[in-house]
Order: sequence, then C-alpha cells, then structure tokens
Amino acid sequence: MRIENNLRTGAVGSRGTKGRSDSSSTFQISDGGTTPRAAGTGAAAPSTGIEALLALQAAPDATEEKRRQLRRGRSLLDTLEALKADLLAGNVGDGHLNQLLALIGQARRRTEPGLDSLLDDIELRARVELAKRGHYPPL
Repeated sequence: MRIENNLRTGAVGSRGTKGRSDSSSTFQISDGGTTPRAAGTGAAAPSTGIEALLALQAAPDATEEKRRQLRRGRSLLDTLEALKADLLAGNVGDGHLNQLLALIGQARRRTEPGLDSLLDDIELRARVELAKRGHYPPL
C-alpha cells in the first residue's frame, strides 16, 4: 500500500476544508500487480554457548572498580574518624588500628588519576596514624 500525499496530522481530524483542495484530501492505493515474495529462511547460525554469556557477565566493568575504590576510601576515612574520636576520649584500642591495617593491606588497582591521587593521600594519612602508634604496614 502506498500513500500518495502527506497531510499534516492536525488536518486529519479537522472538519473545515479551508486550506485544503479536494485532490489533497484523498489518497490512493496503488495496485502494483504482484506482491513481492518473502525471502526464504536460511539455516540458523549456531548459538554460542552459555559459557560465553557467563564470561561476559563475570567481567567487571569500569564503574564497578570505581565504586569499590570509593567504598575503600570511605572506609579508611570512617576508621580514621573513629580513631580520632577514641583519641579525644582518651581510650585508644587496637580495634581501629587493626582495621586500618587491614584496609591498607588490601590491594587496589589504579583506574583514574584523580581518584588514585585522592586515595593515595588518604592512605598516607592512615599510615602516619599507624606509624605514630608503632605499626608500619608494608608499602
């Protein structure tokens, strides 16, 4: 089916004939003769294994690594804040120091220069606090 003219959609529902000629308000269905035949279907391509789909799902994306690094930075800052509160209260326990040691001991990937620089600064501050109390984590 072929539509010969294009009318504005606003003119379709209007009752008035102002601005329209009689020939533009009609459309014609062309009788092109024979209808073209649909192409035959070929053999289906072999489907990939479920292993490929699972491998794609298991591959971490860049945003996941960034979120992981942000969580690590927040944990370091929260632990430093808790250590500061302990110092102000006058009771420094080994709990927050051990937590800082564990957080610093975690390996991290370097993904974004700005984020990496910020995390380096936070880690340096945590290492200074640990060194004040005689703990020296490996670099």
